[in-house]
Amino acid sequence: MRFDVVVIGGGAAGLSAATVLARARRTVAVVDAGEPRNAPARHAHGFLSRDGVEPAQLLAAGRAEMLGYGGQFLAAPVTDIDRCADGFVVRTPDSVISARAVLVATGLRDELPPIAGLREQWGIDVLHCPYCHGYEMRDTPIAVIGGDNRPFTLHQAALVRQWSDDVIFFPNGIELTEQERRALEARDIGIDSALVARITVQAGRIHGIELRDGRSVPRRTVFIGPTFIPRDELLRSLGCGLGENGWVATDPTGLTSVTGVWAAGNVVDSPAQLIGAAAAGSRAAIAINHHLLAQDIDHALTRS
Repeated sequence: MRFDVVVIGGGAAGLSAATVLARARRTVAVVDAGEPRNAPARHAHGFLSRDGVEPAQLLAAGRAEMLGYGGQFLAAPVTDIDRCADGFVVRTPDSVISARAVLVATGLRDELPPIAGLREQWGIDVLHCPYCHGYEMRDTPIAVIGGDNRPFTLHQAALVRQWSDDVIFFPNGIELTEQERRALEARDIGIDSALVARITVQAGRIHGIELRDGRSVPRRTVFIGPTFIPRDELLRSLGCGLGENGWVATDPTGLTSVTGVWAAGNVVDSPAQLIGAAAAGSRAAIAINHHLLAQDIDHALTRS
């Protein structure tokens, strides 16, 4: 199978890009392993005209739109990508696909602190993005639990106070500076320095925070700062250059340091929400089409 473009990853970024490319009458295939980051979430928010949609429904609608314009979809993991004389070879366990250009939109995974109960409630009432879910959790007793992602967590602790006047920050090993402590207290945020043992749950919802000193603090919502791990193995295997933050670097269109390879969405941008990832996919698709156009002109001149 040969296409103008292979998009790896069928989330918001990948499907947006594939739809733009298909509408530009490019042959495009989306190859997706079926592991969307937001699968645990019951609803997606902040996506214009689709607020509150179930994530699976949003992706299904995006796939249908892309297929309607002539794109193709393959449900499979990509095992590797190799460069070849006229582009790239993309391999899955059961197929070999060639393409003139590649867009990687494989997202990231959220690594949570090793606290019992967090993973089981992830996407329900253990959350990381107040812009995505804060409104739905408004006015509940909120806990913010510290983790390895220190800057994110401290910002989060101050931020979620906008959605509730009952917020307690559990640094959970983070040593606060005096200035950081004063800033949180100025926001009327409680601080409890005891280490967190586990999240307690009743009837499928968070009931409280159990601390290692034996106390239990009633809470209904937990915000946590995960460590964001980009699923960028394919990009790294191609030799894509890294930025100062250790993530694969791109220009504003998503172009990596490897000609013909773009990346969009959470694989290169951890804060990207659904609507931002979709926009990044659209930008990348337009840049890819211009890249292919330049090749088309060169080939036409060679033949003339």
